Amino acid sequence: MTVYEKFGVRPIINVDGPLTKYGGAIMEKETVEAMNEAAKYSVPLEQLQAAASKVIAEKTHAQAGLVTSGACAALTLATAACICGYDVARMDRLPDTADMPNEVIMPCRQIGKYTHAIRATGAKIIGVGIADAPDTSLTAYMTNKWHIESMITERTAAIAYVVKAGTQPPFEDVIGVAKKYSVPVIVDAAPEIPPVENLYRFIDMGADLVCISGGKGIRGPQNSGILCGRKDLIASAAVQMLEAPTEPYDKWNPPDSFISKERFRGAPTHGIGRSMKVSKESIIGLLTALQRFTAERFEAKDIALTRSLQKMKTELERIPGITAAFVERQYCLCSYPTLDVKVDERITGICAAEVCSRMRAKDICLRDNYVDQGIVRVYSINMNEEIAERVCAALTETISSARP
Repeated sequence: MTVYEKFGVRPIINVDGPLTKYGGAIMEKETVEAMNEAAKYSVPLEQLQAAASKVIAEKTHAQAGLVTSGACAALTLATAACICGYDVARMDRLPDTADMPNEVIMPCRQIGKYTHAIRATGAKIIGVGIADAPDTSLTAYMTNKWHIESMITERTAAIAYVVKAGTQPPFEDVIGVAKKYSVPVIVDAAPEIPPVENLYRFIDMGADLVCISGGKGIRGPQNSGILCGRKDLIASAAVQMLEAPTEPYDKWNPPDSFISKERFRGAPTHGIGRSMKVSKESIIGLLTALQRFTAERFEAKDIALTRSLQKMKTELERIPGITAAFVERQYCLCSYPTLDVKVDERITGICAAEVCSRMRAKDICLRDNYVDQGIVRVYSINMNEEIAERVCAALTETISSARP
């Protein structure tokens, strides 16, 4: 019996990807062991975050970094940092941003459910481009850099940019406009790792702050994230999340490599990020997973998972009416090997939606976003060879038993 079953919850096999609703990616044993050891001790969290900043900076090429409680928290803290800087009085007022630069510019096509994290600070999203433009490659409907430039005013706090395939305008154009007007750029790259180079790609291109999920491709704790970027903005984000100092300002002694005390007019109080605090165990888990996330280790994992999915593809295509194909990496969540299984209902006697439904009844969750196209998608990040064989066997039984 698992620890979950003791509380009446049955574990599942998750090949639907490292989604929050299933608890993210399954962590490696080294990460879990590090978290278990971390739980045995007490430690000053601002010192631990200062140490984490050095590790994150090395991995991301940023000046500094912060472990957050997920990528959404990173977005909120990034926005708060851009609005407040080192101004403690502004920090104390959030989410009241009256009379502050509080506008965050975003291409209309990038505005979605995760922008709640930006608006939580009191920021106002300024959409640019054509809000209801059709999904087309026509230049007339694309958001261009001049759309962004035309909306920059003294009220502009930041430009937010969501990384995904086909995003317009090109990131290079956004950076060019932002640098021209000295406006910070926040990049939401939450699910864009791997590839490993995306840890530093956007910083190298000129981003001021980058938000990355710790519980997806990096395979750290599900409720962990990374905010990396300029040291001054990371310091602002950190003091708006960490426990407020209990001592007077002249006695407050934060790690200077992480928080430059002399930039503050007074000691910060509890900030808007206080509810987003990160445990010492999650910080250690994230750092362990991040240090283990190397190009060499990912390549080895990638080869093993590709081999397992290739075996699955071969077996499933023995079934009449079934074809399978690997998905191009740019369209995959976290770029781990992914397989699309095409179900021809006329031959198999079962539709893709019903396949997903029957698999869920067997405690196996597949991606059902594409069932209207007759496709069942299999994400491999949480698989090993044994799980791959179980999923393949269950799919084979489910589809074969429905044949007319």
